[in-house]
Amino acid sequence: MAPQSEAEVCAAIRSTGACVIEGGGTRRIGLAEGERLITRGLSGVTLYEPGTLTLVAQAGTPLHEIDALLAAENQRLAFEVPDLRGILGRVGESTIGGVVAANASGPRRVASGACRDFCLGVRFVDGRGQVVKNGGRVMKNVTGLDLVKLMAGSHGTLGVLTEVSLKVQPLPETVVTLVVPGCDAPGAVAIMSDMLGQPFDLTGAAWLGGKVMLRLEGFETSLRYRVGRMRARLRCAAEEIWGAEACTPIWCGIRDVEAFNDRGGDVWRVSVKPSEATGLIEAVQPEDVMFDWGGNRLWLLMKEGTDLRAKMTTGHATLVRASDETKRRLGVFHPQSAVLARISAGLRHKFDPDGKFNQGMMG
Repeated sequence: MAPQSEAEVCAAIRSTGACVIEGGGTRRIGLAEGERLITRGLSGVTLYEPGTLTLVAQAGTPLHEIDALLAAENQRLAFEVPDLRGILGRVGESTIGGVVAANASGPRRVASGACRDFCLGVRFVDGRGQVVKNGGRVMKNVTGLDLVKLMAGSHGTLGVLTEVSLKVQPLPETVVTLVVPGCDAPGAVAIMSDMLGQPFDLTGAAWLGGKVMLRLEGFETSLRYRVGRMRARLRCAAEEIWGAEACTPIWCGIRDVEAFNDRGGDVWRVSVKPSEATGLIEAVQPEDVMFDWGGNRLWLLMKEGTDLRAKMTTGHATLVRASDETKRRLGVFHPQSAVLARISAGLRHKFDPDGKFNQGMMG
């Protein structure tokens, strides 16, 4: 099914049974069965007001079109959308609906927040084939249940997104990355935690290949002052990399987990307290590891079929890349507590009473 309008989405849902919702087909990690319902036909930016930093787009709008439109006005999406086609071995074009459904958020989350924090409003079609609208075009325009944030990260299990409203952000004047070499995991966590705890306004803090990467964005005069203060506090050698042209490849590589692209093994994404990250690494012994969000998000490369969760005593693990057999055996998303599972089941029954959407996707 490939509807070309919201009305056709409603009709398709009323006439079908189980369906798997697909935008660009680039970022789905969960398993589900049913007829494909492809939303790429719902494409186009319906409102863009640079002066108010507001954009409204249909869910099937390609992400690259939105990025280009914003760049022409010296603006961007604040949450730095990850492109996981490399580690997942996918082709195609990501859509804005898929981004919101996955709550896809990159390194800048440490400063700006996640995708859901920039969602102003949504339109979606529920399991009865009815259109639901929530939110609007300003930050304080939600009454009752905040369905906007509920839909962000629901992975298509509650409804089919047809339109999203987003707050956007001006591009900074310049950017600088401080690279601190020769760091092990405990040292990296100590540096990142210290720097994030200071009023430096970091917009990125990551560790890979033995190097800590610290990013600052803004006016050059301010950045040079802050870099000087950071150097004084670091008391160790650090390379400065200035300008978007030089810094963008570094942070795209972190954002997209490029270090794992052409390497065999399963890829896990783990949320953990930075203070517990080193102990977790010692417990699970990964083939390779990358820290993002100051050590709050870990990307782990593990041997195929490894039950990572069985080795963990803390954290929240998502199996991003593995064989279907491994995903069925271990589960893609971290098991929910009994209370949260009951709440989730109740929400799904409310929005999708006949169980049509992405069944099995999130357990």
